[in-house]
Amino acid sequence: MSTVEWLTRVWAIAKKDMKIYYFKGPVIISGLLLPLFLYLAYAWGRSIGPVEAVVSIIAMSLFFTSTAIGPVIAPWETRSRTFERLLSSPVNMAMILMGDALASTIFGVGITLTIIVFSMVMGVYPANIVLLAFNVLASAICFSFLGLLLSSPPSDTPANIMMLSSMLKFPLIFISGVFTPLGEMPTLMMIIALLSPLTYTTELLRQSYHLKLAIPTYWAITALITYTITFTLASIKLHERNAPKRL
Repeated sequence: MSTVEWLTRVWAIAKKDMKIYYFKGPVIISGLLLPLFLYLAYAWGRSIGPVEAVVSIIAMSLFFTSTAIGPVIAPWETRSRTFERLLSSPVNMAMILMGDALASTIFGVGITLTIIVFSMVMGVYPANIVLLAFNVLASAICFSFLGLLLSSPPSDTPANIMMLSSMLKFPLIFISGVFTPLGEMPTLMMIIALLSPLTYTTELLRQSYHLKLAIPTYWAITALITYTITFTLASIKLHERNAPKRL
């Protein structure tokens, strides 16, 4: 199979996902309103600068949007009996997951760019636009595959996967430096934060806006790339192993 044919099939899956799943109200709400309300609940009554606020809202929006639908695509398609039809078409599991991740990445980047542009209109400008662009794209891919990894259990009940997803996503928000910078955390909490991929996204965002860092930039980039590769390979392997149980 040529590269063009491979990419064409991946894009066809991505278009299918965007048409069915990604242009729905709940995804917009989870990507924009939920991060905003979470931040307002945290920041209300506290003296927090506009740059700190923008960094936190961007990190949460990117994380929630990129992981909004990925965890439930496989359960939905298993329940509606379209998963087996997809597997019978001339695509393999890697193509299916790449298409799912591409759709999720496009949506996550699109929502995040909207927030960045709005923050610039309000007077908050990034100091390193190249690092910001790399971080948004790399993080969206990383979180997209994290969402697909969470959907690997062979369940046909989306609520079960969503519960598992929420049990992971909300703790990550609170330990990843989104609300409290790593440098202000107790030592034990900082060690736990280093296990979260969102921590490195947040640190790179802080670097993009010239805020104080606790992790060197090259460490954060290396960790983010490592997590992306790990989530990609693990999601493909687990979905391939569990695919027969969905039929």
